[in-house]
Amino acid sequence: MTMRNSLAVTAPPASGPPIDPGSVAGGPRRHRDDRRVAWLFLAPVLVGFAVFYLYPTVRGVWYSLTDYSLLNTPSYVGADNYTKLISDAQFWTSLRITGYYVLVNIGTQTLLALGLAALMHRLTRSVVLRATLLLPWLVPNVTVGLLWMWMLDTNLGFVNHLLSAIGGEPQGFLQNSDLAMPSIALINTWAYTGYTALLLYAGMLQIPPHLYESASLDGAGEFRMFRRITLPLLRPILALVLVVSLIGSFQIFDTVAVTEKVVPVGATRVIYLYIYKQAFTYFHMGYAAAVAMALVLILGLLTAVQMWLLRASRSDLT
Repeated sequence: MTMRNSLAVTAPPASGPPIDPGSVAGGPRRHRDDRRVAWLFLAPVLVGFAVFYLYPTVRGVWYSLTDYSLLNTPSYVGADNYTKLISDAQFWTSLRITGYYVLVNIGTQTLLALGLAALMHRLTRSVVLRATLLLPWLVPNVTVGLLWMWMLDTNLGFVNHLLSAIGGEPQGFLQNSDLAMPSIALINTWAYTGYTALLLYAGMLQIPPHLYESASLDGAGEFRMFRRITLPLLRPILALVLVVSLIGSFQIFDTVAVTEKVVPVGATRVIYLYIYKQAFTYFHMGYAAAVAMALVLILGLLTAVQMWLLRASRSDLT
């Protein structure tokens, strides 16, 4: 018995290929390279980006350097369109009107959305309420413009009937050059506040509940907790919302185009409407492309400044 055990122990190992440690249970495993699969899934998005974004952008840059009117072939004129743009009073007026609209729209929309999001976060998390807030955002902008144009009508509008019922004077909200732009800004605030509130509400859900519990035990009220806990920890989401709102506000077109017939001439001529008219009313395609490229640069600069001021890349949730 001892002889057999000794022979079994001292016998040389059988010849054969070396055993791969990765094939043995518990041994190190090789990591599979999924880069090819990742590129395969990204391919449709990259193709769509190249076809619908990159190519039109490159073509727009080329048209901005040409004299093109849809009726002739583009002819290269260099920076003439940009030189004309600098001295174009209508361009600067449209930019000023757009800036005024952006300030009113983003200011009211963000404040209302923050208030609604805080109320949902601290008081109720009703799914029905969240669905109701999304309803105005789901309505097409053209429909929103027509709806409010009728509601703000001086003679037949519901808003003026309400003002008359409480003893006020009817107002030509869209017919008055001083009230037209603020009215359109508030119309779009009504349409987009619910969507913005839901984005902020989603960010508030990421804040650990124990922070509020600790603050409440220390005697902090709701307003103090909102100022000291919610706002600082919501900064990255708030920065994202403000950037998206800024870009979207500069792209205002539908509501202005629908209500243009009832407002004073030029009172609501925002930059997008100015680009549209230059391209498809006066057929100045080259100049319209130059204005569009200038708008891209302005938005890029404003976005970079906004992200830097809000320190969007850093979060206090550590």
